[in-house]
Amino acid sequence: MSTAREQPIFSTRAHVFQIDPTTKRNWIPAGKHALTVSYFYDATRNVYRIISIGGAKAIINSTVTPNMTFTKTSQKFGQWADSRANTVYGLGFASEQQLTQFAEKFQEVKEAARLAREKSQDGGEFTSTGLALASHQVPPSPLVSTNGPGEEKLFRSQSADTPGPTERERLKKMLSEGSVGEVQWEAEFFALQDSNQRLAGALREANAAATQWRQQLEVQRAEAELLRQRVAELEAQVAVEPVRAGEKEATSQSVEQLEARVQTKDQEIQTLKNQSTGTREAPDTAEREETQQQVQVGCRTSAVRVAPGVEQVPSACEWDRAVYLKLLSNLIPSLPTSEQSKVPGKLPETSAKSIWSISRNVLGR
Repeated sequence: MSTAREQPIFSTRAHVFQIDPTTKRNWIPAGKHALTVSYFYDATRNVYRIISIGGAKAIINSTVTPNMTFTKTSQKFGQWADSRANTVYGLGFASEQQLTQFAEKFQEVKEAARLAREKSQDGGEFTSTGLALASHQVPPSPLVSTNGPGEEKLFRSQSADTPGPTERERLKKMLSEGSVGEVQWEAEFFALQDSNQRLAGALREANAAATQWRQQLEVQRAEAELLRQRVAELEAQVAVEPVRAGEKEATSQSVEQLEARVQTKDQEIQTLKNQSTGTREAPDTAEREETQQQVQVGCRTSAVRVAPGVEQVPSACEWDRAVYLKLLSNLIPSLPTSEQSKVPGKLPETSAKSIWSISRNVLGR
């Protein structure tokens, strides 16, 4: 086993698919994750192979021939048919750049395989092509280093390098069927890709909405807690309210009773006022008439006019001054306040003329 066979010429990672052998239209994925796909040169058989191993199983073991064609069916997907393996392989790359690199390397390996076939048919030594491709080799890959002693089986094909007529017809038929289903595969791939993008966008929106809902939930919980506290306070107030209602009712009754008593007292006061007014006016009138009669009977007036409009107290009055003052004193309490202020404070010292004027004013009322 040579060192050149253990080193891949080119390696990349891609999702590996195989055509469904029954329908020839659907892709069957080789695994859930991307696998390492590498180009190898078999110096012993002077051939180039595309190999991909998943676990302990060879997923792809395809010998590159000059008749093979690698077709780009989309920006990130490419396929080729292997008549020896009687299948079609498909690779889905993470970027268009990786697909382009793999396609370019496929063309280089295909050209190298054509030159190797021509050299082998001429009987010459094939050294230049192997050296030219070896210059593009990359560092050793874990894919190759993990191979065991059974590695030789991976580089051997079950068919000859030159396909026969039956294989060519089968290849043409497979390619025609692949061309018919190519549009459907590509459409399905893009549909799945669009669906994946929509689902990713919906997932992001759902996460954002969930975050917003969590915040709103916290706010609602805080408000609910405040409402619970308020309800508890109101329930406590309602428990005390019957006592307050009873107190209010008792107070209202007391107020009504007091108002009734006030009205009763007002009526009594008004009655007493009326009674006192009637009782006082009756004696005053009687006393006034009696005094007037006494004055008229007891006093014989013989007025002497000193001057026009002036009268003097008669000198021939049969009742003395003391009796007259006594009668006048009895009349003063019945006078109004305004009239009482006009009466001198000391009646005994008042002259007879003044007393006569006062008595006339009193008797004239």
